Amino acid sequence: MIKTGKPAHRSPNRRQVMAHLAAGTMLGGVLAGRPLWAQEATQAPAETQAPQPELPPAAETKPFSFDSLTIEMREAAKQDAVAPQKVDGFLSELDYDAYRMIRFNPEHARFADGDHPQFTLQAFHMGWLFREPVLIYEIKDGQAQAMTFSTDDFIYERKAREIVPEHAPLPGVAGFRLHYPLNRPDVLDELVAFQGASYFRALGRNSQYGLSARGLAVNTGLSVAEEFPRFRRFWVERPAENARTVTVYAAMDSASLTGAYRFVITPGDATVMEVTARLFLRKDVQQLGVAPLTSMFLYADRSRDRFDDFRPQVHDSDGLMIVKANGERVWRPLANPDRLASSYFSETAPKSFGLYQRDREFEQYQDAWARYERRPSLKVEPTSDWGDGMVRLVEIPSEAEANDNIVAFWVPKDGAKAGQEREFSYRLSWGDLPLDPNEDIAHVKETFAGAGGVAGSNDKTRKFVVDFTGGRIANLPSEKVEDLKVVNTISGGSITNQSFSKIPGHDIWRLVMDVEAEEGSTVELTAYLEGYGSKQSETWAYQWIKA
Repeated sequence: MIKTGKPAHRSPNRRQVMAHLAAGTMLGGVLAGRPLWAQEATQAPAETQAPQPELPPAAETKPFSFDSLTIEMREAAKQDAVAPQKVDGFLSELDYDAYRMIRFNPEHARFADGDHPQFTLQAFHMGWLFREPVLIYEIKDGQAQAMTFSTDDFIYERKAREIVPEHAPLPGVAGFRLHYPLNRPDVLDELVAFQGASYFRALGRNSQYGLSARGLAVNTGLSVAEEFPRFRRFWVERPAENARTVTVYAAMDSASLTGAYRFVITPGDATVMEVTARLFLRKDVQQLGVAPLTSMFLYADRSRDRFDDFRPQVHDSDGLMIVKANGERVWRPLANPDRLASSYFSETAPKSFGLYQRDREFEQYQDAWARYERRPSLKVEPTSDWGDGMVRLVEIPSEAEANDNIVAFWVPKDGAKAGQEREFSYRLSWGDLPLDPNEDIAHVKETFAGAGGVAGSNDKTRKFVVDFTGGRIANLPSEKVEDLKVVNTISGGSITNQSFSKIPGHDIWRLVMDVEAEEGSTVELTAYLEGYGSKQSETWAYQWIKA
């Protein structure tokens, strides 16, 4: 018998709360310099108030294809947006304490036929923060049929049992998760979950949930209200026997646009999603954020002075990595700034970008519960021509690891206007995603920072220490230092002192820079190593905001 693995989070987590807040709030608090969790609830752009379409009878089937969904969403974009009704009754009585006492009954998992099912589906219950129904349909032989759920499909404990009636039909669910024998053939592990606005996340082999992705980001980190499109309906193709992939479709809706999405999901060491997003604009959008990633960075070696904590580092991701069209790589260590910060990387058809967790040793974190060394990296690879644009990184001040304060996404140069149709295809890879140990160029191993001068004696400057390791220069003897050149740039400040050498007994080349800037300045730094007629390292990029 195949066992169902326990969900990674049995009670609501920070992303679920954030996704709910996203549905009805904007980043006003964040833009004012406060952490996301300190923001005040503000109404999102108004939509036409109308009831959500009722779930069709379970026996009813209807032909379905990605093209038919595309046509439907194209026509929907010609109409005003319709806001879903929030449920009332006993579902509205489920507060946090009651909601955390509810879990799906694994014996009622969908697609669980046979002795050795590969993919199974479990739903998330409505209630607490999740009061807008999400509808799910099963696709079999090109026909879609509604999945219906009732209170019989869930297990209720203590307070929840007192509130929820028996045998009551549910008007929808809050989302769903798929299970698959990812780590052991006899255990169905949670693989991917869709819940809250357009948020979703997945696991690679031996991963533990960390960062999330979204279907789309609209006006993130701007002075105007951020808009959070929602996946209101999902269609899941019934997996064939011994299937290695599963396909999910989603209908997106918001005040400014609609969308038809397809996710082809393949589990593995890195779980891969082939995503196609077809967007239809109702209104002009000031900033369209394609393939947005959301993560948490509290502190690392360079910034732990603000936190009285026994752990050396606390983060789900430690850097943004961009691979340019020509194959050159940029590594931008993440920061937890004192004020809202943005970095922009202009590119033409980049090969990839993503948020990565490079440090994979327990000793780097010393957290036996959170296991940050197991949090997945997430890479975005365009599989269609994205043209000109930029990767934008938004870093939001945060005082607690409960806050998701990092967002990265692609911004097309040509914008998004009412009446336009846009299609983006890309691949998402979730897992360790280690660097190739046999590659030719060195990579950034660590970034340290502290007071400048000798032994931190000059608090008017900031010292940055960048360690490069790997590649061909790893075996280069230290006396060959003159054969290597540090190529760096700085804006918003000046480098007052710089040294470069190999650390004795290690394969690490260390760059040390003392940087001076006026109070309140935003300093942009880059550096890479060059020698023997070619680039010998990836490019290190960093932003320092001098308080």
